[in-house]
Amino acid sequence: MDEFVLWFDEVGMGDVPRVGGKNASLGEMTRFLTPEGIRVPDGFATTAAAYRAFVAENGIEPALREQLERYRSGAVTLREAGQELRRLFLSAEFPPAIAEAVLRAYRRLGERTGTPTPAVAVRSSATAEDLPEASFAGAQETFLNVAGEQAVLTACRRCYASLFTDRAIAYREAQGFDHLAVALSIGVQSMVRSDLGASGVMFTIDTESGFPDVVVISAAWGLGELVVQGVVDPDRYQVFTPLLDQPGAEPIIEKALGAKARMMVYGEGGTARTRTLDTPARRRAAFTLADDEILQLARWGRSVQEHYGRPMDVEWARDGMTGELFLVQARPETVQSVRTRPVFVEHHLTETGPLLLSGAAIGDAIASGTACVIRDPSHISRFTDGAILVAEMTDPDWVAIIARASGIVTDHGGSTSHAAIVARELGIPAVVGTGSATEALRDGQPVTLSCAEGDVGHVYGGELAFETTEVDLSRIPATRTRVNVNVASPSAAFRWWRLPAAGVGLARMEFIVNNVIGVHPMALVHPDRVDADARARIQELTAGFDDPKDFFVEKLARGIAKLAAPYHPHDVVVRLSDFKASEYAHLLGGDAFEEPEENPMLGFRGASRYYHPRYREGFALECAALKRARELLGFANIIPMVPFCRTPDEADRVLEEMAANGLVRGEQGLRVYMMCEIPSNVIRAAEFARRFDGFSIGSNDLTQLVLGVDRDSELLAPLFDERDAAVEWMIAEAIRRAHDAGITIGICGQAPSDHPDFAAFLVEQGIDSISLNPDSLLRTIGRIADAEAAPPTAARSAEELPAAAAAAR
Repeated sequence: MDEFVLWFDEVGMGDVPRVGGKNASLGEMTRFLTPEGIRVPDGFATTAAAYRAFVAENGIEPALREQLERYRSGAVTLREAGQELRRLFLSAEFPPAIAEAVLRAYRRLGERTGTPTPAVAVRSSATAEDLPEASFAGAQETFLNVAGEQAVLTACRRCYASLFTDRAIAYREAQGFDHLAVALSIGVQSMVRSDLGASGVMFTIDTESGFPDVVVISAAWGLGELVVQGVVDPDRYQVFTPLLDQPGAEPIIEKALGAKARMMVYGEGGTARTRTLDTPARRRAAFTLADDEILQLARWGRSVQEHYGRPMDVEWARDGMTGELFLVQARPETVQSVRTRPVFVEHHLTETGPLLLSGAAIGDAIASGTACVIRDPSHISRFTDGAILVAEMTDPDWVAIIARASGIVTDHGGSTSHAAIVARELGIPAVVGTGSATEALRDGQPVTLSCAEGDVGHVYGGELAFETTEVDLSRIPATRTRVNVNVASPSAAFRWWRLPAAGVGLARMEFIVNNVIGVHPMALVHPDRVDADARARIQELTAGFDDPKDFFVEKLARGIAKLAAPYHPHDVVVRLSDFKASEYAHLLGGDAFEEPEENPMLGFRGASRYYHPRYREGFALECAALKRARELLGFANIIPMVPFCRTPDEADRVLEEMAANGLVRGEQGLRVYMMCEIPSNVIRAAEFARRFDGFSIGSNDLTQLVLGVDRDSELLAPLFDERDAAVEWMIAEAIRRAHDAGITIGICGQAPSDHPDFAAFLVEQGIDSISLNPDSLLRTIGRIADAEAAPPTAARSAEELPAAAAAAR
C-alpha cells in the first residue's frame, strides 16, 4: 500500500478515516460485490494523509483557522470566507511525492483499462461524508471526463478546494462537524460512457414512506449529474424486491416516463469536459431502461443493501458503447432507515383552497407560508426565514437557506434530486418537478404545500389550516376480527404500509382507470369511433405501445400491483370496475360508448357490463391486467371481486367471461369474491356462495336498496342510516348464510368507522373481517377490540334484530 494512493480493491468500509465515505464504499463494492457479478468501474483513491501533507507543506492550516474564526465571529460573510479558503487551495502546489503517486496510479489505470490516456471521474470523498446519519449530498465537487495528467492534478486540486465551498461549510456547521478534523480523499475512477447511454440513482427503500420492500430507480439519458442535481425530470421505476427470485415473475410495479428535457454529454474539443444539450424528441418519448435492465439493477441494489446491512442510495450508469451496467457510488440512505420509533404520523388539511401546482411529493407533511421565489443562488440574501422556497432547482449552494425554509417547491427534479434528498434529511416537505412554480407563484403569495396525499404533492393557494396526529403503533390492540384497509390510489399505497392491517379488503379498480389511465377502455379497442381530438390525444398517450390496448393493460396491471405490494403475501381484494354510465362518459373517448341513463345508480353498472357486447371487449382488458398483475408481476395474493351482481345467472355469465380471458376460478390459486350489496345477494346467498369464494358487504348500496334512499340525495340524507333495523337484519342474515355455506364474509363500508355501535354489532354477528379507510383504521381497531372484550350476549335471530335495534336507539 502507498502512503498517498490506494486502489479501490485495497480498501473497504473500515477505511473511512483514510479514504472517506465515498471511496471506502467503492472499495467495499469492488472487493466484495464484484465477485458476485456487480460491475464497479476501476480506480484509486488518494488518502487523507495526502490531503494533510498537502495542507502542511503549503502552510495552509493557520489561514484556515483564521478565516473560520472570522466567519464565526461575523467579521466576514460565508461567501467571503469560502472564497478565501478555496483560494488557499487553488493557489497551492502539489508536493512532488503526492503528484508522482497520483500520476503513477493514473498511468497504471490506463494500462489496466487498455487506454493510454483514460477519461476519469475525479470525485471528492470527505472523511465526514456518506455516513449513516448525514449524507453531505453534493457538498463537495465531482469532475467528469477528465483526461490527461495535468488535467487530473488540476481536478484534484479543485476537489481539495471544494472541501470549503460555501455549502460544505454551512452543512458542516449545521451538522456539528469540526472543519479542521475533516480530511478529503479523491477518487479517480474510470468513466463509464453513459454520455452515450443512461444513468441515474437507485434507492433500496421508498424514500417517502420508508416502505422497505421496494427499489426505486431514477433514470435519464447521458451522464448522471443532471439527475443528481435535479435539473431533469427522470424516468421512475419501482421494483418489489420480495418477488425478484420468484420464477417467471417480473415485479416492476411502476414505470413512469419522465420529461428528460436535457442531457449531459462529453465536451467537444478544448478544455470543455462536459456540455448540456436538449434531449432529442425520440429519446424524451422513450424509456431509458428495458425491463431486464430494471430488474438487474434492482437485484444489484438488493445485494448492496444485504451486504451493507442497511438501505442504500446508489448511483448507476449504463455504458452506451457496450450496453453494460455499472454501479459508480453507494452510500447509506440517511432518513427513513434511521427512523426506529413505532409511530404513525398523519397530516390532514382541515380546509380547502385552489390547486395551483402539482409535482412529486417529498415527505408526508404539510407546510404553509409565503412564497419566496429565487431563481439564482446569488439572491439568497432575499430569503425570509420560514418562507416557502420556490426555485427552478436547487444544488448544494442552496443548503444554507433550505435549512431556514418551511417547505420547498421546484420547477425541475424528481424524488432523487438534490432538493428532495436535503428536504428529507431536514424533515421539511417539498413538491418538486412542478414544471412552472417560478412562473406560477409570486413573491409574498400565501401558499400551502401538501405532501400528505400520496406521492403526488400539491400546492394550494392560501395558508390553509391543517392538523397533525401521532399514534404509537406498539399500543394498538390485537383483534380476532381481521382488520383490513381500503385503498384506492397507487400513488398513496406505500403511505399506509405501517398500519396494522391484515390485508386489503377493497381496492377500487375504477380509481386507477380514472386517475392513472384516463381513457375509456372501449376507446382503445375502437379508436375509430371517437372524435378526432380524442383520437389525437389517445395516440399521444399511447405512444411507445405497439397496440393502444397494451397501454391500458400495463398501466392498470402495475397500478394494481403497487396497491398489492405493501400487503404481500396477504389477501388484496380488487373490485372490478364499477363506474356508472355517467362516470364512464367523462373518460377520454367515453361519450362515444355511453348513453344517458335516468338512474345510473340502478343502470348499466358492475356485473351487467362485463358480458354485454357494449363493454365485453373493455372487460377483457381488465381481465388481462389482472392476469398480468397476478402471473407476470407475481402478485398471486390478488383476489378479483365482482360488484353489483344481481342474480346467480349473471354471476355464471361473468365467471364464464373471466375464464374466457384466462382467469379461471380455482386455477393457479385464483379466488373470486362478490360484493354483497343488493337484497337479492342476501336472499339468494346460498346460490351465490356456490359460485364465489367470499362475500364483502357493501353497506352503502345495501342501505340504499333496502331503504329505497338515493345515497347521493342531500334531501334524503337524514334517512340514510346503515344502522337501521332493516339494514342490520340484512347484514346479520348475510353473515349467517355465508357461514352456513362455508365461505368468508367481510364488510368494506364506512359505517364501522363512523359509528362505534355498528362496529360492535358486526363483531357480535361474527363477521370475519372489517375493511376500513386508512384515516379511520387506527381509531376503529380500538372499538373492535372493545367489542370483542365485552361480555358475550345471547345470540339473537334475524327476526329479533329490529326490536333489539330499536331498543338500543
